[in-house]
Amino acid sequence: MSRRFCSILFAAGLSLAGAAGLQAHDIPLDVAVHMLVRPDGERLQLLVRMPLQSIRDVEFPEFGAGYLDVERLAPQLTDLATLWIANDVEIYENGRRLARPRIAATQISFQSDRSFASADEAIAHITQPLPPNSAHVVWNQVWFDVLLEYPIASDRSSFSMRPGMERLAARVVATLRFLPPGGAVRAYEFEGDPGVVPLDPRWHQAAWRFVESGFFHILDGADHLLFLLCLVIPFRRIGPLIGVVTAFTVAHSLTLAASAYGLAPDALWFPPLIETLIAVSIVWMALENIVGITPQNRRWMFALGFGLVHGFGFSFALRQTLQFAGEHLLTSLLAFNIGVEIGQLLVLAVLVPALALLFRYVVAERMGTIILSAIVAHTAWHWMMDRGAILIQFDMQWSAGILLWMAAFVAVLALAATARRYFVGPKPANGV
Repeated sequence: MSRRFCSILFAAGLSLAGAAGLQAHDIPLDVAVHMLVRPDGERLQLLVRMPLQSIRDVEFPEFGAGYLDVERLAPQLTDLATLWIANDVEIYENGRRLARPRIAATQISFQSDRSFASADEAIAHITQPLPPNSAHVVWNQVWFDVLLEYPIASDRSSFSMRPGMERLAARVVATLRFLPPGGAVRAYEFEGDPGVVPLDPRWHQAAWRFVESGFFHILDGADHLLFLLCLVIPFRRIGPLIGVVTAFTVAHSLTLAASAYGLAPDALWFPPLIETLIAVSIVWMALENIVGITPQNRRWMFALGFGLVHGFGFSFALRQTLQFAGEHLLTSLLAFNIGVEIGQLLVLAVLVPALALLFRYVVAERMGTIILSAIVAHTAWHWMMDRGAILIQFDMQWSAGILLWMAAFVAVLALAATARRYFVGPKPANGV
């Protein structure tokens, strides 16, 4: 009995394996999805374009030399649209999730089709008859287009959306355009699951999103955290540290805002340059701690100068997120800075007492400063070399923009030195 049962299982396994070879295909590595959202009266229209090959576990009927049998596939298209799109997309009106949509139309489109340039053209295309079998369609070279309609209370409501397309491939990049009545078009691009996205955000929605983004960015950024550690190590009291942190905050806020308003260089080599300079700043501050040649009352000048560089680094993380600001760019920038400062204060609240305990009970302060700074310098040195190796691969053309920023950097340092001499006073001639 057991042998017979095993034989049956083996035969069934072979059958399933053969069926899988006919029906299933591998998960795509990269998939691009295009979406249009248009509120219109008492309905909201969602148009989705995705590669047909991103639909898995389906046996696409074929004929002849591997051509898609569109006539036999047609009855399944509504079910496929429901299973792979409608069930996963979430749309909210004034915070309330809308009911399941109606599948208004489906279409199989050639990759050369450009109808998604506008909502009217896309709707006109999707509602046309499916291509005939004589068009010789290949299943892995076509789009699957879907028109979904949701009942809404008003097209002037506040709408939010979670696309829900992340399961289509290992990496899904979705472009979304929101077309409010009589308003400016909102364009978004995101990778994976962006969460619930306000399509036309109010100021408080944008502010909260960017406070959260700034907070988690500083906590996730190892290079910024190591720079903060280098700034904190020589200080045992919060009072002298406030000026250093304030200088760093003011500096990175300036370059962050400049980047957001398009005043920073946009050359391909600029991000690798900034990443390399960030590593240089960490190495420099770590060596400063080891050698101990800079008095604590001058540390804020280095924080100010290197803060300009770190501000550009923050802007690279913010660049993709700024699309969610809507009309509230300035509010979003301020909110992002607030999030960064909250994160920095949290880090300082942990670092300062932890260092105090370390230097009191584990190792002498001077020796501990050297050990910690040496570890940080070693790590940042490898970052500097790796990032520098990437940087030198670019053909760096020193444009007027980068030269202007270098001049601004020197001017800020000169202003800082002048301010120090004015507020602190000149150094005595005997050097005491």
